Formats: sequence, structure tokens, C-alpha cells
Amino acid sequence: MQKLEFLLRRLGTSLFVLIGVSIITFFIARVVPANPAALYIGPKARQEDIERVTKQLGLDKPLPVQYAVYMQELLRGDLGTSISTKRPITEELAGRIPATMELLFSGMFIAILFGVPLGVLSARWQGKPFDWMVRVISIVGVSMPAFFLGLILQIVFFRNLELLPLAGRVDSDLRFSHPLTEITNFILLDSLLTSNWVTLKDAFLHLVLPAFTLAAYPIGLIARMTRAAMLEVLEQDYIRTAKAYGIRQYFIIYFYALKNAISPALTVIGLTFAFALTGTFFVEVLFNWPGLGLFTVRSLLNLDYPAIMGMTLFGATGYVLINLMVDLLQAWVDPRISLR
Repeated sequence: MQKLEFLLRRLGTSLFVLIGVSIITFFIARVVPANPAALYIGPKARQEDIERVTKQLGLDKPLPVQYAVYMQELLRGDLGTSISTKRPITEELAGRIPATMELLFSGMFIAILFGVPLGVLSARWQGKPFDWMVRVISIVGVSMPAFFLGLILQIVFFRNLELLPLAGRVDSDLRFSHPLTEITNFILLDSLLTSNWVTLKDAFLHLVLPAFTLAAYPIGLIARMTRAAMLEVLEQDYIRTAKAYGIRQYFIIYFYALKNAISPALTVIGLTFAFALTGTFFVEVLFNWPGLGLFTVRSLLNLDYPAIMGMTLFGATGYVLINLMVDLLQAWVDPRISLR
């Protein structure tokens, strides 16, 4: 019952947050010094056409009325129409979400796979060369911009070593030689389900560089937080008691200490996951990855304010839901945490 009350209370506060985000983005988009009707028509728009499209889009009405209409359409699942592509924004997002999610899940999987063990081993060998190496790697991963790291990886693995492809999700030639049957729009999953091993290998190779570029920042952050939490737990009395009883070091580290140190790491993992949801923008542009980030950057360059508003609401919703799931997961992992 307590968890249900917490969930309802958080959903209520999250709703107010999303309403505030919609208000801010809506009015900021209207302040941008550009004529949406003229952008919708094109560079050779005539004045009478601009006036017609202005009425058609409802831009001649007062801003509060425009916002009320926008919220009514939003409640029906209509985010509006993109000025650049002339397509519904919901369709644009739905077509690009699988590409972004594939990159995001791959990057976070790499971050957790490397970040948590590095933090644990760094705390276990505190003050030793391995600890210093992990701390340096963490600082470099957190400090280095994603676009700079991506460029370095492209130069090394594509131009110099010729091991990995430069950009894109899959080679265009495979559309003719080994066409993929789309089921979920996740290329790795679809190629696995349809036993298209050539496409699976090619898609995996295309995913390596952008996934590691995206994972660099979370790896450093997760490793640092895991190390700090582990050092605090390893100083507790029950750890000393376990050592005095002669329990194996491996068992103490990974079953006693890590279990109680994972709660702060979960918070960082959730926050970095939410950050990576919008942090994919640079990575997608650099690697020409056809996801939400590339679509958003092009919308910004074209002053496509309906698409910008849609992506902003999508990102805000992602932040809210991820934070909610992290709180519930922490309460499930650590019984000492009470949901109030």
C-alpha cells in the first residue's frame, strides 16, 4: 500500500513537471524570431500563402488559446506536424525511437559492464596502481567531450586500422544482397529473429564505435560512484567481522559489500541513463545514426519548433519515468529505504 501511495504521489508531481515543461517550451518556441508559416511553405512563400497557412495552423490566435489547443491535441497523442518533413511528429519519433534505443541500451550495457567492476576493483585495491589507473580512466571518460572521443575512435579504427565502419546503422548494399525483414525495427533483434547473420554482424560492427563513445561518460561516473560507495561499506564493522571469521575475500566483496554499496550506484546509473537519452545527440550526428538525436539537431537547424517541442516533452517524460523506476528499484534492492 505504501508503494502504491508513493507511486501515485510521484505520478502526480511528474504530471505537474511535464505541464511546466510544456508551458516553457511552447512559449519559448513562439518567441523565436521566425515565421513558422513561411518556414512551412518554403523559401519562395508569397504573402497570401503565408496568411493562409497562418490561419490554417492557428497561429493568428492569442498565445493562451494556441496553448489550450496544443494541450487538447497533446492529450489525444497528437504532437503536431513537422515543418521540415510535413509529417506527423508522432510518426517521426516512432520511426526513430528504435535506432536511439538500440544505441542507448548498448551504450548503457557497456557502461554498467565496465563501470561497476572497475569501481569495485578500484576500491578493493585502494592506493595501488590499478586504483590510480581506474581513477585516471574515470576522469578522462567524464571530461572528454563525446564528439572529440568519437572523432578519435573514427580515425583510429576506421582510417588507420580499417577494422570498423565509419557511420550509419548498416551498409546500404545489404538492402539488396541481404534484405532485412523488419519486425521490431531493432536491427540487431530483427536480424537475430530472422537468422540474417550477415546483417547481424554488419549491424554489430556499426554499433561498436557509437556505443563506446556514448558509454565513456557513464563508465567514468559509475566507476567513481561505485568506488566511493564500496570504500564506505568496506569500513563497516560487519565487513571486519566477516574478515575475522575467515570468509573468503571474493565472497565479502561481491556478496556483502557490493550488495549494500549498489544503491548509490543505481542512482547514478539511472541519472546517466536519462542523461544519455539526450546525450545521444552528438553521437548520432557524428556517426550519422538515424535516431531521435539526428532528427532533433536537424529540427533545430530548420527552426522546426513543433518537432523541438515534441522532442523536449519526450526527453522530459523519459527523465521522469527513469527517476521513478530508479526510486522503486532502490526500495526493492535495499529494504532500509522507505518510500515516503
